[in-house]
Amino acid sequence: MPDIPIVPAVWRFPAHPASVGQARHAVAEALAYGPASRLGAELGLITSELVTNAVRYGTCAEDLVELVLWPADGHYWLAVSDPGAVRPAVDRRPPPDAESGRGLLLVDTLAAAWAVVPRAHRGKSVVAGLALGHGG
Repeated sequence: MPDIPIVPAVWRFPAHPASVGQARHAVAEALAYGPASRLGAELGLITSELVTNAVRYGTCAEDLVELVLWPADGHYWLAVSDPGAVRPAVDRRPPPDAESGRGLLLVDTLAAAWAVVPRAHRGKSVVAGLALGHGG
């Protein structure tokens, strides 16, 4: 009989700035125990950045942002999905006085891998993973 895989954790949040903290808290709670607990700070930061981008650039007020967290292949994967068509890109040289524009640079630095994946019906998912051996 095959091993049954771990069921991913899934949350949906309103497209509102307050959802950023709620999403970060949900991920922290999901990682509170076990070997992935040491990834909490990094995955929390990645969650904050990706949910912030989804709320700011990928949604309208009535939309939802979906967050999925799951372990696979020695990594913890996080996908943040929104209905927007705009694909995020890393700004490698944001102006020094810019108040935003560094979020994906942080994700790019922290994540073992990340990508923008189109969704079947509309929108996209930004998926990032951290190796279980990563973190302090």
